[in-house]
Amino acid sequence: MDISGLRAAYEGHTPTLMGERGGSAVLVPLVRQNGEYCLLYEIRSAAVRQPGEVCFPGGKREPGETSIQCALRETREELGIPESAVTVIGEMDFLYIRAGSLLRPVLGEVDPAAVAAMRPAPEEVADTFLLPLRELRAHPPEVYAYQQPVAIPDFPYADAGVAADYLWRPCRIEVPVYRGLPHPLWGITARITMDVVDKL
Repeated sequence: MDISGLRAAYEGHTPTLMGERGGSAVLVPLVRQNGEYCLLYEIRSAAVRQPGEVCFPGGKREPGETSIQCALRETREELGIPESAVTVIGEMDFLYIRAGSLLRPVLGEVDPAAVAAMRPAPEEVADTFLLPLRELRAHPPEVYAYQQPVAIPDFPYADAGVAADYLWRPCRIEVPVYRGLPHPLWGITARITMDVVDKL
């Protein structure tokens, strides 16, 4: 049996999510304002999915596009901040967000002049705001957990050699919520924020 296909697939391979179908990236924009570093957030417009929620600029990766290229492109499209105004610090740990998809955050420092001159796309962005890292560190989030039950009614238990009363383990998901901020900050955006603050 010839294994040249396996060698071609795995030699020098960079691991990612097995079976990944699509993926997305966001820019986590650091901005120096009034002598301190802040994170720049968007509020989604009424015309997009999850309207009114707080997020970072980002979206789906296009074919052949790296996470960094995607994050910078989406930031330009959503906020009018050019790629040249962002100094990429590095890629953060990715998040598994739904079946077959990873979200890849990219930390970058944005020129304050570009933030002052940004022109958010109204069809995607209702508003923007800055939150100082100092304030986020002083007010850590509360973390809540929920479980998603597992139901596979048509699973071929006999063919898999599994008892019909097999105890599937439910999926436990943690959801951080920052309280007392000017705008609600929770979920994936809060998880990314926590990761930044934890590494200060």
